[in-house]
Amino acid sequence: MAGDGVKWEGLLRWSLSQADGTEPKRVLSDEERRWFMEAMTANSVDVIKRMKEITEVMKTPQDVLEAHGVTTADIEGMLEELQEHVESIDMANDLHSIGGLLPLLGYLRNYNAGIRAKAAEVVTTIVQNNPKSQQLVMEASGLDPLLSNLSSDPDVTVRSKALGAISSLIRNNKTGVNAFKLANGYAALRDALRSNDARFQRKALNLLQYLLQENTSDYSTAMELGFPRLMVHLASSDDSGVREAALGALLELARGSTSEGSSSFDKEDKLKQILQNRIDGISSMEAEDLGASREERQLLDSLWSACYNEPSSLREKGLVVLPEEENPQQPPDVAGKFFEPPLRAWAANNPTRPPVPAVAEKKNESPLLLGPGPSEL
Repeated sequence: MAGDGVKWEGLLRWSLSQADGTEPKRVLSDEERRWFMEAMTANSVDVIKRMKEITEVMKTPQDVLEAHGVTTADIEGMLEELQEHVESIDMANDLHSIGGLLPLLGYLRNYNAGIRAKAAEVVTTIVQNNPKSQQLVMEASGLDPLLSNLSSDPDVTVRSKALGAISSLIRNNKTGVNAFKLANGYAALRDALRSNDARFQRKALNLLQYLLQENTSDYSTAMELGFPRLMVHLASSDDSGVREAALGALLELARGSTSEGSSSFDKEDKLKQILQNRIDGISSMEAEDLGASREERQLLDSLWSACYNEPSSLREKGLVVLPEEENPQQPPDVAGKFFEPPLRAWAANNPTRPPVPAVAEKKNESPLLLGPGPSEL
């Protein structure tokens, strides 16, 4: 705030004046060096220390926090800060070491929907592309409350956030996938597809497509649970993301049916009509609108070919890949892009990155939210 803390504008001007060539180089005096270091450290925070403070708050009973004036909004803000800290894989893994993982998982069962949802977001960040934290969360039985929230929470946002956390937890995690299936996770995905929330539906379809890609033996399970009928319905959704995700999951099932000699898709007259309707709609689009439907065009053509052993009319009209687009590619992985946020994906692809220092820039007005711990009351 104005008048508080470090004068960053003055610090910036001073720094630039030392390097803009307008003044001769000189050695900083002890007083200048001391002022500069004080200015820098005044706006930084020891991340590990801060995470320990947040852990103590999470361990404190909610009624005690409320008695000290800490609101549910304060706790959500604290969890948001924690989420920023654990963007670093090193900090995410350290959360367990300092005793913060179990109380965080406990917040998944909090009476407040906002806290349950925010806790799931933090778990998502911790486990994304992070095998060590995936294992730690599995060992702490963290999948159980997430599945419970996905299946039966009355708040659709909580259900959606829980699904996002599950998706990140079991991705590239065979133990997690097996536990998900044993806990009747496919039935929970089916129920998610029946919701009226497009974002929730997209997440469920994306996870379903990933599971089918990784586990071809699950095709029969998906068929038995009635997924094709639900996905055919969603392939005509008004939401383009839901349509593309449904087409991608249907394509996985169609390929599996073809490889197993099944003809179940050949008899889906409703699917053929829906695909034809979308093809007709795309065929009548103006040129400037066709670019936005690129993924859907490719998925429609691939699904038509897989189901009916013939090219779609989009291919005959030259609309699968437009002249100004690059060479034909495999149908897009609609699901994969939802599982790798930029920062964590970058970290996963840079295993030789230097250790992240346990000091980060302090946010303005970062909430402390600390009251006496249970032992001090």
